[in-house]
Amino acid sequence: MANMMQAVRFHEYGESRNLVTEAVPRPEPKEGEVLVRVLFAGVNPVDWKLRAGMYKDFMPTKFPSIPGREFSGVVEEVGPGVTGFSKGQKVFGPGNGTYSEYVAVPVSDIVAVPEGMSMEEAASVPLGALTAWHVVEEADPKAGQTVVVIGAAGGVGLYATQFARLKGAKVIGVASTANQEFVRSLGAEPVDYKAGPVASKVKDADIVIDTAGGSALEGAYSLLRKGGLLLTVAGQVSEDRAKELGINARSSGNKGAGPLGEIASLLAAGKLVTEVEKVFPLAEAPAAQDLSQTGHGRGRILLKI
Repeated sequence: MANMMQAVRFHEYGESRNLVTEAVPRPEPKEGEVLVRVLFAGVNPVDWKLRAGMYKDFMPTKFPSIPGREFSGVVEEVGPGVTGFSKGQKVFGPGNGTYSEYVAVPVSDIVAVPEGMSMEEAASVPLGALTAWHVVEEADPKAGQTVVVIGAAGGVGLYATQFARLKGAKVIGVASTANQEFVRSLGAEPVDYKAGPVASKVKDADIVIDTAGGSALEGAYSLLRKGGLLLTVAGQVSEDRAKELGINARSSGNKGAGPLGEIASLLAAGKLVTEVEKVFPLAEAPAAQDLSQTGHGRGRILLKI
């Protein structure tokens, strides 16, 4: 039926096998929105964390729920009052419920895909790059300062590494053995966390940006000089431990799509690169989320719609 579409949904919290592909009503664009035919959707940790019920106490899910927070696609229809976008235009940005054939999104959250950029690359950008942009802006590194990015090859870390370098900082990128050369290609000095404690190689950093959480976050405090700053996008900091060590520590995150136009300009100018790790068909969303959940990949994971 013309007003229906295929989408991945889950009807209760649980494992990735709870994700099912089924026919659902196609959304209609409201005032200030466009309807986009999705070509690729990004797969992010927030997707499987929501599905697993990890956020249910403070971000309850209304069932059935379509996962997905970013996309690239083609404008199918423009809603009332929309100017600047037209049918057939290639766009990308953050969205809600992007594991689907169509998504309705506010025009304030999307930008045109830069000339020469593939739709796969475009879909790999929004959530990771916006999160990284906001955390690096909050960190505000100065030229010559040392910034450590934990998870520098990952979906947020690869952008945080590049944004910190663009501000003139010296960047140390913590990543696995397999990703050392990739981190170096981003302009950072790579450190292999599998080759021994990171603290044995890194000391007195001005800023640490953690994108990994868990034990990596626990070890991040010892990498800083007194008065240094720890920001994490993947966990909760210990204020007591930070105070004891004489450092500043807090959680950070994505504060909206405002900078996406600037990010697109950097991509178009070749000053920013992205990396796609693997592309799955929509029906294999469970496998895509399972790969994301391992937390050890390089770049971004996508679904081809």
